Amino acid sequence: MQQAGSGDDDLKVAVLGATGRMGVAIIGLVAASTDLRLVGAATEPGHPRLGEDAGSVAGAGQLGVVLGDDPAAAVAGADVAIDFTTAAAVAGHLDACRQARCALVMGTTGLDAGHQRLLAAAGRDIPVVYGRNMSIGVLVFTELARVAARLLGADADIEVIEAHHRHKLDAPSGTALQLGEAVAAELGQRLEDIAVRDRFSTRGARRPGSIGFSSVRAGRIVGDHEILFALDEEILRLEHRALDRATFARGALRAARWTAGRAPGLYGMEEVLGLAAAAG
Repeated sequence: MQQAGSGDDDLKVAVLGATGRMGVAIIGLVAASTDLRLVGAATEPGHPRLGEDAGSVAGAGQLGVVLGDDPAAAVAGADVAIDFTTAAAVAGHLDACRQARCALVMGTTGLDAGHQRLLAAAGRDIPVVYGRNMSIGVLVFTELARVAARLLGADADIEVIEAHHRHKLDAPSGTALQLGEAVAAELGQRLEDIAVRDRFSTRGARRPGSIGFSSVRAGRIVGDHEILFALDEEILRLEHRALDRATFARGALRAARWTAGRAPGLYGMEEVLGLAAAAG
């Protein structure tokens, strides 16, 4: 099967984490597009399907791209790489993209302050789009949470509740933390100073001004997020539910297209969607 996008002007895409849930979804959408072409695909060493056609592994048919385990080789001929892997792989993937002068869309979650510094450093050489959640709906959801925090936050007890499939490794989810950071900023606080992630190890009443987090890991839940603003006489709930991983994959590809011709820098999905300019 020839890729739908196979012209000289196509944006050449490499997928890191090509055998994961998100990697499979992204490869399928790239194969079906008319302006993108898969040129590289990498997964973890020792994967049983190494050496096979990456399109076949993803259920998208033969695409003429061999699934490998070397990220540097995968990104060597790419305009942009899309990374949905693990935090442990991030440093190596950033180095590979910088060496290849390949833009990067980073969707891996569970990153710490050290990873954030690595992303910023890479942004001096290449365009890097980092998003804990690539869904357009989640970006709108986050903006609504900002408004609610601005209007209600000082008087409300705020809780973030998230649910994901049984295989998700990090908790709270990156999206939950993104929500918490957005709300904390509206309150003039740093999330790390007011977040409460554990109510089992200590007893006591709710700490005023805190933001609580609760996580559920069960079944095949794609991604549910809720933020609750509880006042004494009323409660406001904002909720986002992802019904299919394709929503994240489409957002990642939107970010990939956005990087074309972009100057080096560390960007967020807010810039990709124009929300940052609108907010300014």
